[in-house]
Amino acid sequence: MSEPGDTRAAGDPRAALAGHGGDLAVAAAQAHGVQTMFTLAGEHVFPLYDGAVMADPPMRLLDVRHEQTAVFAAEATGRLTRTPGLAVLTAGPGVTNGVTAVANAWFNGSPLLVIGGRAPTERWGTGSRQELDHPPLLAPVTKLATTVRQVSSVADRVDEALRVATLPHRGPVFLDVPMDQLFATTEVMHPTARRPTALLPDADELTDIAALLAQAHRPVLVLGSDVWADGAEQAARRAAQTLDIPVITQGMGRGIVPRGHPRLVSRARRTSLGEADLVVVVGTALDFRLGFGEFGGPSNADGTGRARAKVVHVADSPGLLAGHVPLAGAAAGDLTAALDGIAAAWERAPRRTDWTPWRTRLEDLVHDGHDRDRAALSSDAEPVHPARVYGELAPRLGEDAVVIGDGGDFVSFAGRFIEPARPGGWLDPGPYGALGTGLGYAIAARLARPTAAVVLLLGDGAAGLSLLDIDTLVRHRLPVVMVVGNNGEWGQDRAAMRAHYGYDVVTRLRPQTRYDDVVRALGGAGEFVTRPGAIGAALDRAFDAGVPYLVNVVTEPGAAYPRSATENAGLGATGGGLAQGRPPRSSMRWVRE
Repeated sequence: MSEPGDTRAAGDPRAALAGHGGDLAVAAAQAHGVQTMFTLAGEHVFPLYDGAVMADPPMRLLDVRHEQTAVFAAEATGRLTRTPGLAVLTAGPGVTNGVTAVANAWFNGSPLLVIGGRAPTERWGTGSRQELDHPPLLAPVTKLATTVRQVSSVADRVDEALRVATLPHRGPVFLDVPMDQLFATTEVMHPTARRPTALLPDADELTDIAALLAQAHRPVLVLGSDVWADGAEQAARRAAQTLDIPVITQGMGRGIVPRGHPRLVSRARRTSLGEADLVVVVGTALDFRLGFGEFGGPSNADGTGRARAKVVHVADSPGLLAGHVPLAGAAAGDLTAALDGIAAAWERAPRRTDWTPWRTRLEDLVHDGHDRDRAALSSDAEPVHPARVYGELAPRLGEDAVVIGDGGDFVSFAGRFIEPARPGGWLDPGPYGALGTGLGYAIAARLARPTAAVVLLLGDGAAGLSLLDIDTLVRHRLPVVMVVGNNGEWGQDRAAMRAHYGYDVVTRLRPQTRYDDVVRALGGAGEFVTRPGAIGAALDRAFDAGVPYLVNVVTEPGAAYPRSATENAGLGATGGGLAQGRPPRSSMRWVRE
């Protein structure tokens, strides 16, 4: 593999830059394409606000009601635009309020810079207000966490941090600046934003992967979020078309192979991964979402039958390649080069297995699944089954819609029934699974995609973690359609606990809470829906409203998304020794692929 490096952008690399620390930080961030500063007011970071206001052009300031929302919004900006997001947090509790969101960005590989205030250097150790050494708290969940101790270093350190955040594998970075240094003024030379040179994958490794594909009888290609983050979605689509291979997409990789495409077999996921003899995973971790990289396997109770599938892992950097599962092939580096290289080498292979029977079988399973789902999507059951919500929502979504999920079972149903038409149109919390992402993600999506429909899907449990930031949507005139699946419980946990123990505790919420009234009190609009036949018209009013609008749908308690107890716990097929009880009851059932 070639070594990564830097190439300087065109133009004068060393123009003079004068001002206080906030001016210097904003100028350096704008050179990297940052356009918005997400924040909640705090005196320690006032110069950063002044820098944003006085910049030419000004940097947009967007203030929220909780620091966590600011960081979630910045993270989603990085994920949607592939340009680093910026959150500014005041010292002490301002920074610690944002730590969960930083951790979420770490697990998602999101390019993000968080700048924190810090007690003044001249008073450090004397008990200054909100005095806390932040970097040790942030170090485990960032690529870089440090204190900028001199105003003369602010611009260079911001430039360095943003380069680190965007270098694959991407991720969050953290800087704090002592208050006295942030207010101080100086003159420095403007750092030049540098673009990282692509790390190219090894050509021989790509040829080896192509050879495995040529020999396979039942291959599957899995495309994850890093394919989108690396700008490789067109290469992925080319590879899928050239190989004519069954494809499963997940995370922000959803939409790379668009809904309705015959090679998209996400709806036959269980069979695809359970019967494959080769699984090529590109741009995502071999974690609990993919059975920890264990595919195929014995088809009989006595352990006889199919062998485990061979596994290939392709990642954007060597450190992301799985080390916990045997790999038949691996490559790391620029994902466009990797996918194009694999497809080209496969075309050169002297002999290739005919995959037609495998493709046909999976395509038939997908069609059968659609047929089975029609009854659920049009169900007239009361209380409303969650599937009916998506039966009404899906046909109302344009190709450029951004759909955001923040919840458990209610969002799991969305993952089954809502398939994006384009990549970069689906946002969920990702593998860390932090609830409360929703309003921050919606704020970012509305700014990043100003003409697209933005739909936020909330479980009623998750709604309680961020709903007050509807005030932010209202104040900044950011119309978003919100749908709450209101079943009065922490449904995913209730189902899992009952599966493990046969009973549940601490999983019940107040039934039929009027979250729509909360939205109206904050200046938005909304309505309360109890009948399935009223959902469609309510959604139409929400899309037409031009204001933050929440459709509060009372859904069936106990309509759990069909998963095993071990899936709920992320324990994989073995269950980690936990006993499994009877599956949760639901008034509607279908075979889960």
